Amino acid sequence: MSTFEFSAAKCVPFRDKEAVARVRAITREDITKHSNPDLNIQVIPEADIPFKWLLHIFNEIKTARDENRKCVLIMPQPWPGYRWVAQMINMCRIDCSHLHTFNMDEYANEDGIAAPDTWEYGFMYSMMKHFYGNIDPELRPPLEQVKGPNHENIEYYGKMLADLGGADCCYSGPGWTGHLAFVEPDCPEYDVPLEEWKQMGPRIVTLSPFTIAQNSLHGSFGLSGDLCSVPPMAATIGPAEVIGAKKRIDTHAITVDGSEASWQRTISRLCLHGPVTPKLPGSIHQLLKTEVWMGENIAQTIEPRWDKGY
Repeated sequence: MSTFEFSAAKCVPFRDKEAVARVRAITREDITKHSNPDLNIQVIPEADIPFKWLLHIFNEIKTARDENRKCVLIMPQPWPGYRWVAQMINMCRIDCSHLHTFNMDEYANEDGIAAPDTWEYGFMYSMMKHFYGNIDPELRPPLEQVKGPNHENIEYYGKMLADLGGADCCYSGPGWTGHLAFVEPDCPEYDVPLEEWKQMGPRIVTLSPFTIAQNSLHGSFGLSGDLCSVPPMAATIGPAEVIGAKKRIDTHAITVDGSEASWQRTISRLCLHGPVTPKLPGSIHQLLKTEVWMGENIAQTIEPRWDKGY
């Protein structure tokens, strides 16, 4: 069999061919093994993960109420499933006056102006519609306790979280670039060595072209690859907020509309088993105590599928 040598395209943020080859070879049987015993990688059927995730959020809220303490959560990109957390809150009549939520990120335009909460494609709009708006009014937390990053509060967004003692739990999952929230490996706003990077807080950042392509496949944008529909920048929390959380749940379960195809299969391996570097922002979990929920589809051994085209 002949060989053909080439380098990855210059637009690819992480191009260490040896590291990629090493993690690409990690089999389903070995995917959960890691030298950090606090990195608990579990492989779970994809269909179970949304329920497990939503129940975890509900349990954090209920347990904090039972213990008469604040509940502070960093919430990832809001989606329609949040309505089920609201429904469980309503069914169990949980008073959420103790709840403080911090959206992980928000879209922004080319001038760094974040989307308003009235923009139907934005994350705060989604949070208000699917989560807050579905909680019975008498059970809702005060509106000022439901926060999202924007160009007006970005300078002190991290302080607002720190003043509450940091997050009780941070929910995350790697994007196609390995981004953590919208902390991209190739954005100039976080282009510093690892130790400095770990201490950095919220910023307005430039989105990677790969993230724009990834998000153009979201249902809100028609699942259609419309690159012009996705804003070019975002407001995001920083590595410091993730590291400072008391608990972390990192979910790896994204497929293309439930099919076998997934861009996440390789980047998950890089984030969990590759080098720890700002060029793979999600790799910071390897140094922390994190519970990783990985879908069976993502965990499967990577091998050519010669019977498939696109």
